[in-house]
Amino acid sequence: MDVFVIDGLCRFLMLTFLAFVSALALLIAVHEYGHYRMAVACGVKVLRFSIGFGKTLSRWQPKGSSTEFVICLLPFGGYVRMLDGREAPVEEGEKHLAFDAKPLLSRAAIVAAGPVANLLLAVLLYAVVNWTGTQMPAAVLASPETDSIAARAGLLGNERVLSVAVDDGDWEAVESFEALRWTLTRSALVEQDVRLLVHGESHGTGQEILLRLRGLEHRDVDGELMRQIGLNGPFTLPLIGDLTAGQAAERAGLQKGDLVRQVGTTAIVDGQQLRRVVRNSLQDGNAVAADWTVVRAGRPLVLVVVPDARDDGGVRVARIGAMVGAAPEMVTVRYGPLDGVLRGAQRTWEVSSLTLRMIGKMLLGQASLKNLSGPVTVADYAGKSANLGLTQYLLFLALISVSLGVLNLLPLPVLDGGHLMYYLWEGVTRRPVSELWMARLQRVGVAVLALMTAVALYNDIVRLFD
Repeated sequence: MDVFVIDGLCRFLMLTFLAFVSALALLIAVHEYGHYRMAVACGVKVLRFSIGFGKTLSRWQPKGSSTEFVICLLPFGGYVRMLDGREAPVEEGEKHLAFDAKPLLSRAAIVAAGPVANLLLAVLLYAVVNWTGTQMPAAVLASPETDSIAARAGLLGNERVLSVAVDDGDWEAVESFEALRWTLTRSALVEQDVRLLVHGESHGTGQEILLRLRGLEHRDVDGELMRQIGLNGPFTLPLIGDLTAGQAAERAGLQKGDLVRQVGTTAIVDGQQLRRVVRNSLQDGNAVAADWTVVRAGRPLVLVVVPDARDDGGVRVARIGAMVGAAPEMVTVRYGPLDGVLRGAQRTWEVSSLTLRMIGKMLLGQASLKNLSGPVTVADYAGKSANLGLTQYLLFLALISVSLGVLNLLPLPVLDGGHLMYYLWEGVTRRPVSELWMARLQRVGVAVLALMTAVALYNDIVRLFD
């Protein structure tokens, strides 16, 4: 293997490790700090605030504070240890500072503060991205997949989406392709139709297009979902980019900058369509030659292109050995101070509700368990987002922070949501859950959490070798 490839791989792995560890440390610290600050506000004595487990790396105790702060070697968790009569005897003079001596609402607030802190962090991270501005592909549509929902709705490609409405809701301006994709994904998963207001050569200005997403049967949130909808990428000009020496494109005489207008009898609209046409230029497993009409220096030119047939993950495809498609049109999406926060809160709410819906669908068998991701996938996304820049890394942190907050609010006995479930029982019956039932429920919670972890790790391994 080339030394430069090895060096690049090592750099990526190191970036992935640092991005993953930094994300874990931040999200766990914020979660535990939420518990800590609420405990202090409720008059509970906090004995230790720990980030991580294992060997202690750093330990300190501020002057005049009763709390020992600890950072440990393994950043895979944390805890806030409070004075509690259920864990150890409490001196008479400090009983009023014990967690178990506090009113029900105070105890519930302390437990809920951790997940809430993660959700507030997500709002802040989304707001920071909104304030600083993000370069995103414009909401101009590529040619849809054949027989997709978009194709059946009459979309052809190169339409600019002006506004979007979900079912009979109000119209909202579409500022980027990513915003449109988020609306489509969310609407497909909750089975709602989407209306698009588009502008294009074949549609005029302000034509309404209905995408019938209700009843779309798809159990995984992946690229296949967007392919079924038909809008899985922004519009790009069908330009030829860098060529690989000796490959089909160079042999045919194609040059960088050629604008492809037709392949055989197929008129080419955009780069995504051209990639599909090239990939499918096969007959009985062999590549098929075709006349390509290209525009070079303003003049049309016809070239005979014979792709190379290759195996790609067990699938026979055709390649020409060239970059296909120009960069999409980009727009800067930026919001003011108040609007940035409001949109950050809205996105946090939408991601939270969608996460809960997906969990519900998985429990009912309406969504695949493949949607569960474990630490390997999270680490991979951490590295990839960090490699793309600070903005993408902040968006990744916000998404994981929402997931951590929502997960901890689930009514599983080992999670914060399980403790809130105990307090709800106590509030209704006026008596706490018995120690016997608490022990039984804890065992059930551990088993369920272990099963979820095992499924997530299995999915991680499958993705690695897929």
